[in-house]
Amino acid sequence: MVETDVVAGLDLGTTKSRVIVAARELSGQLKIIGVGVSPSGGLRKGVVVDVERTVQSITSAIEEASVMSGFPIRSVCTGVAGDHIRSLDSRGAIAVAGQEQEITAMDRERVVLAARTVAIPFDREVLHVTPQEFAVDELEGIRDPIGMTGVRLEASVHIVTAAVTSVQNICRSVQRAGIEVNHVMLESLACARATLKPDESELGVCVVNIGGSTTDVAIFSKGSVRRTAVIGMGGQSVTNDMAICLRTSWPTAEQLKLTYGSAMAEAVDAEALIPVPSFASREPEFVSQREVAQIIEARMEEILLEVEKQIQACGGAALLGAGVVLTGGGAQVPRCTELAESAFGLPVRVGGTLGVTGLSDKVASPEFCTVVGLAHLAADSLHPDQDEGARFAVRRSSRLMMSDSRLETVTGRMKEWFQTLM
Repeated sequence: MVETDVVAGLDLGTTKSRVIVAARELSGQLKIIGVGVSPSGGLRKGVVVDVERTVQSITSAIEEASVMSGFPIRSVCTGVAGDHIRSLDSRGAIAVAGQEQEITAMDRERVVLAARTVAIPFDREVLHVTPQEFAVDELEGIRDPIGMTGVRLEASVHIVTAAVTSVQNICRSVQRAGIEVNHVMLESLACARATLKPDESELGVCVVNIGGSTTDVAIFSKGSVRRTAVIGMGGQSVTNDMAICLRTSWPTAEQLKLTYGSAMAEAVDAEALIPVPSFASREPEFVSQREVAQIIEARMEEILLEVEKQIQACGGAALLGAGVVLTGGGAQVPRCTELAESAFGLPVRVGGTLGVTGLSDKVASPEFCTVVGLAHLAADSLHPDQDEGARFAVRRSSRLMMSDSRLETVTGRMKEWFQTLM
């Protein structure tokens, strides 16, 4: 293994910064060789609010992962989230060039470019442009039109945008830690990259990443992204509710949630009591464990209700043949799966990281799905000469510090990944 084979992913979370160092094996899997985790406090709902604390968290996680792997980390693929994320669908059409009117890769790129030509406010930036399907003349539902013959080519695409300043602040925080940002990716798509099986994307699936302060949603069907959204609630919302209702500190509430929590109150013994430390070093009070579960269940239901709205806006449960996949730290709340199945009326599983070897046990938790997906993307970008497919495109402007060559690299490899999901 040479140093150029080594890549890194960086997940800047509200509560923790996570870094993994990995290398792509000949089988296509990622070999995890280094993991770094550091407490965070410089972000709120995916947006940098304290640059110094963010830089310190990044530096600490980078150093830990670098020491474990034995490789210096010079560049990363990082994620972006937050309720500043917006998405929309668009459609474009072109006349097929050439005398024989055979559709080429150039025609496909032209029609995607036509579809993404929409009015975007000056303070926003296009992150991703995802082709959903194509139409040749009057024939709809085509996944890849190359080689077909026609006069008119149309494309339907899903466009994800972000606030320019929010992404710039993330990039600059990483740069101040002495690390270059090679690629930036929407975190819900990174989760999907790490945890989805090919048939799930084909049948229809909703990926729900319950983070610290936000919940990211990505809905797939027929191998393509159909909807993305960010909900401004997460695991910290549950902890804050507990701290207020139980009149205890935030760290104590977090510990109680992890130790005694349940997302379904009916499953908890109504007679069980747990000690709740209070402020000012007073004697702890004993409260019903079911009361704690009721607080958790109420907030988790609220989060899942917002997810349900996104599912309905995309066509409803009938679109999701493979159900729902939960990831993120919030997915580890006991009985969260049962609550989600009750809320959605769909099969639900907790997603783990797929396609990794090496220190795989250290990244098996759902909260590592995002950073593993980011590392997958970074590893994909090392092989831009392979099949580029037609399923995914990433567009970044120079304002966000990505060169044209890197743009084409990540674009091609993300297209290839979505082609494998078809």
